[in-house]
Parts: sequence; C-alpha cells; structure tokens
Amino acid sequence: MNKKLAKMIDHTALHPTTTKSQIEKLCHEAKEYQFASVCVNPTWVKTVSQLLKDTGVDVCTVIGFPLGANTPETKAFETTNAIENGATEVDMVINIGALKDKNDELVERDIRAVVEAAKEKALTKVIIETCLLTDEEKQRACQLSVKAGADFVKTSTGFSTGGATVEDISLMRNTVGPDIGVKASGGVRSLQDAEAMINAGATRIGASSGVAIVQGEISNSSY
Repeated sequence: MNKKLAKMIDHTALHPTTTKSQIEKLCHEAKEYQFASVCVNPTWVKTVSQLLKDTGVDVCTVIGFPLGANTPETKAFETTNAIENGATEVDMVINIGALKDKNDELVERDIRAVVEAAKEKALTKVIIETCLLTDEEKQRACQLSVKAGADFVKTSTGFSTGGATVEDISLMRNTVGPDIGVKASGGVRSLQDAEAMINAGATRIGASSGVAIVQGEISNSSY
C-alpha cells in the first residue's frame, strides 16, 4: 500500500443514494488506510465526525453542491453549520454563471463568504467545475480563489459533464503558484490516474476509488 499517496486522498461518497452503512464502510476504510479525509454530503457530517474521532482523518463536506448557484449568504450558513457538526474541510462550488458573465465581484464575494465562515476552523477548497469553463475562465476562477483567501482550488464536482484532466491540473497549478493546494476530482480511478495528476501539480485527490488506487487496482466508479 502507498501510504504517502493515501495521505493525499479524500475518500469520497457524494451520491444522493448513499446510505448509513455505506458511510460506515467509507469511514472504516479511511481509518484503515489513513486517507487525508472522508468527503461526504452535509447530512452525514455529524455521523462521520463521530466515527472518525481521534483517528487523524479529517472530515470534509461540500457547500453549494453540486451546482454552485446558491447565494453567498446561504453558502456561508451551510459552512458554519457544517463546522458546528464537525467538518474540518469544506469544498465549495463557485457561482459558475456569474463567472461566465464576468461578474468577478460576485464570484470573489461568494468564495470569500465561505472562506471567512471557515476561517481558522476548516480548510476551504474551491470547486471551479473545469468541464464547463474555457481556459480563460479556469484561470480567472483560480485567481479569484487565491484573492479570496482559499486554501485549495479543485477541478470538479464529479456530477457534471467531465472530471479532472492532467491539462487542467497543470493550468490550475501554473495559475495559483506553489503555495495553494490543487485538488483533482472526478474520474480518478487508478494509481496511474492519481500519479499523473500529482505529477501535473495536484496535492490532493478526490475519489470514491481510494482503496483501489492505493492498492494499485482500477475502479469502475464514476467519481
């Protein structure tokens, strides 16, 4: 097992049909393999926080997921609530329409609302949904994320038209520089996929295939 790689993986279950038994299995695997975090929808944060207590595995959740079309105020409340329930990392989806409208003020305010709600309590990762953006829009989203004080930029929700690509990770890394995290998510299903993303500049991998990845196998999971 690749222990160093395991510490870069957010072990993920975000499907709407996810059951408690699946969450318990996810947490058991995260403890066994010592993944960086378990990433779940907000409804499961309290459960996961209890299951992972004193394990060294972080509790990650998603904000404004998966469309990003909530108001900044709603995302800030969602962040506060998630942290109260035990979240130590939050992955928020930007307002994609506002970015395309070149309403950078709203996009930055949207990100900053989550960053400030999470400040000194949880890491903030910004999902820019690369599959829906031009390269110029990807760069602008990354620049606004840095300006708003985010800790990471992240490629994808895994629920749109595509996931992470090596090209997008390289573009994002070159845009944000060396001091901000870059998370590859969506479609990372094997050790080879994960290594390609890391070589391109990723510092975190979001995947439901974490066990297969660290064991050198290939998963047929969609996320």
